Amino acid sequence: MKPAWFDYHAPDNLEDALVLLGDAGIDGRVLAGGQSLMPMLNMRIVTPSVLVDINQIASLNSLQAGPDELRVGALVRHADLMRNPAVREGWPLLAEASNQIAHRTIRNRGTVCGSIAHNDPAAEHPSLLVTLDGTVVAASAGGRREIPAEDFFDGMMSTSLEPGEMVVEVRYPRPRKGACFGFAEFARRLGDFAIAGAAVMATMNGGVCEQARLTIIGMGDGPFRARAAETVLAGSTLDAVAITAAADEVRSAVDPGEDVHGSSSYRRHLAGVMTERALEQAMTRARGDGNG
Repeated sequence: MKPAWFDYHAPDNLEDALVLLGDAGIDGRVLAGGQSLMPMLNMRIVTPSVLVDINQIASLNSLQAGPDELRVGALVRHADLMRNPAVREGWPLLAEASNQIAHRTIRNRGTVCGSIAHNDPAAEHPSLLVTLDGTVVAASAGGRREIPAEDFFDGMMSTSLEPGEMVVEVRYPRPRKGACFGFAEFARRLGDFAIAGAAVMATMNGGVCEQARLTIIGMGDGPFRARAAETVLAGSTLDAVAITAAADEVRSAVDPGEDVHGSSSYRRHLAGVMTERALEQAMTRARGDGNG
């Protein structure tokens, strides 16, 4: 199919883009990487009357790793995180998970902020943002606001963005000393969306887990924070007993749907397996250099 008719704009500055989006209201869409939007346009799942292409806005193509946080602009591609030395050193979970997103062409074109704004439950970046306790910066013609990750995602492919707003940046705080990471996902074929996945950040002190943040991919309407499992992990040494108990808590907490790729029980089982694998990675790193 071909997309429905729309007005196309490609402004070269953010102010003009936000005015266009504000005028369009609920009928406006932002085009960045287009890896999610273009198929939806072609299948007429979405039929905006106005499309605002932001690829000419140079200020949005900014990746800044500072002493306190990582700032990722709206035009930063998945591959940019993989290739950036400062990201690999300071936020290794982002670099590692980005390497598992789809195929090389999609990683080279798709944007981090676009994936977060789209909020596909099987996508990696929404869950990574929650795991790392990140923040979304949304802008409109009326100003900017900062939205904590867990307040941003509110349903299947739905967020708290209001009409006329767009994601201009996401921010990830620098992990605390002693943080270690793990990431695992399972897909039917290399490059497919994950059927299930898990991302974890554990802060260790003297070999003991002070705090854990564990997020499960593909189990609901968006990122699923496994709080009961986090409670099990806190105070443990990430030993086999704690890891098994955390995986059991995840299996009890998730309630996935089913489709042609797997039943609900199969997905629930996979959620536990991916949790175990991600935690085992974190444990190995914690016992190595204590760094992700």
